[in-house]
Amino acid sequence: MIERYTLPEMGGIWTDEYRLKTWLQVEIAVCEAQAEVGNIPKEAVEEIKAKANFDVQRVLEIEAEVRHDVIAFLTNVNEYVGDVGRYIHLGMTSSDMLDTALALQMVASLNLILESVEETIQAIRYQAQQHRYTFMVGRSHGIHAEPITFGFKLAGWLAEMRRNRDRLVKLRQDISVGKISGAVGTYANIDPRIEAIACNLLGLEPDTASTQVISRDRHAEFVQQIALVAASLERFSVEIRNLQRSDVLEVEEYFSKGQKGSSAMPHKRNPIRSERITGMARIIRGNAVAALENVALWHERDISHSSVERVILPDTCILIHFMLRETTNLIQNLLVYPNNMIRNMNVYGGVIFSQKVLLALVSKGMSREDAYKLVQGCAHQAWNTKEGNFRNLIENNAEVKQLLSDTEIDTCFDPQQHLKNLDTIYQRLGI
Repeated sequence: MIERYTLPEMGGIWTDEYRLKTWLQVEIAVCEAQAEVGNIPKEAVEEIKAKANFDVQRVLEIEAEVRHDVIAFLTNVNEYVGDVGRYIHLGMTSSDMLDTALALQMVASLNLILESVEETIQAIRYQAQQHRYTFMVGRSHGIHAEPITFGFKLAGWLAEMRRNRDRLVKLRQDISVGKISGAVGTYANIDPRIEAIACNLLGLEPDTASTQVISRDRHAEFVQQIALVAASLERFSVEIRNLQRSDVLEVEEYFSKGQKGSSAMPHKRNPIRSERITGMARIIRGNAVAALENVALWHERDISHSSVERVILPDTCILIHFMLRETTNLIQNLLVYPNNMIRNMNVYGGVIFSQKVLLALVSKGMSREDAYKLVQGCAHQAWNTKEGNFRNLIENNAEVKQLLSDTEIDTCFDPQQHLKNLDTIYQRLGI
C-alpha cells in the first residue's frame, strides 16, 4: 500500500523485516519442539537461538540467484548459526514455515484492527449519547419519511460495529492456525507432536487437516470479514456525505483552519474524508473476490495464491486500519446542526406526520381507505409547493374537524410521540 494510506503500526507488520522475523520465530519454535521430543540436542537449539539472525538485503541478494525466497532465507540464517544450522527446517516444507508465519502476521494485524474498531465504537457511542433526542427526519428511498433522532441513526451504526467486533474476535481464533506437517501434509517426515508443540509455543492451534498449505478458505474469510467492516464504514460515510449536501446540511465534516475545498471555488467545504473511505471500501471488496479465487488450488497445492496474497493481505490490513482511524476522527469531530434538522423535518408543514393523522382518523371510525385518500390529498397538495402547509390543510379540512379536536391534531404533529420507545433501543446498546 502507498505511504499516503499506511499508518506506521500496521505498515510495520507487513515489512520484509517483520515477515522474516516471523519466519525465524517459526523455525526456532520447531527446533525447540524437535529438542523436546529428543530429535535434536537441546544444546544445539540454545546455540541456534543465540546466533540465529538474518539480513534482509542479503536474503534478497541470495534470492536473486536461487529464485526461492525460503531457501534464500535459510541460507542466510545458516551463515549466522554455522554447523548447528543443519537442525533447522528438518522434515519441513516451505509452506510449513510460510503459512504458520503468515498466521502470526494476520493475528498481529487483527489485534491492531480490533483496537481501532473499539475506538470507532466508542466514538459512535459518545455521539449517540449526545444526540439521543436530537430530532431529524428519517428518510426512505431518499424521501422524507417520519421523525427520528440523530442518536437513533447512530445507534444503528453502533450495533453494526459491535457485530463487526464480535466477528473479528471469532476470526482471530479461526486464523490462529499453523501447520508443520510436511510436503503434502501427511507428516511423512515429521512427527505430529512437533507441530503441536511448535504451534503451542507460537500461540496457534495445529490445522485440522492441511495439505501442503493451510486451506485458503481461512484466508478468504479473513479478507471477507474485513470487507464487511469496510462496508459498514462505507455505509456511514455515504450517509455523512448525503447529510452534508448543501440542500440538506444536517451534519458536516470538520473543516480545519487553513483547509481549502476547491482550487477554483473558495466557498467549497467538501466531505473528502467520507469520500476517501467510500473509495477504499471498493478496493477491499475487490480484494475479497481475489481471496475467494485463491481457495481453489490444484491438488495439494500450487502457488497461484502466493502472488495474490503478497498484495491483498497487507493492502487489506493497512487500508482497514487507516479507514478505521479516519472514521473515528471523522465521527469525533463531526459538526451537527440540530436547527437545520428541525427545519428540514418541518418542511411543507410537517407532511412527515401523515401516518399519525391517518391512524387518528381510523381510530375515530373512518375507513382506512377513506382516511388514506384524505391525508394523501392534503399531503400532495402541500408537497413541493411554495408555502405548502400540510398541517394547515388538515386543520381546515371539514371531515377532519368533525372527527379530531384541536388537541388531538396537536398530538398528531408532536414529534415527541416518536420518541416513546427509543429508550428500548438505547438500553440494548448501553447508550
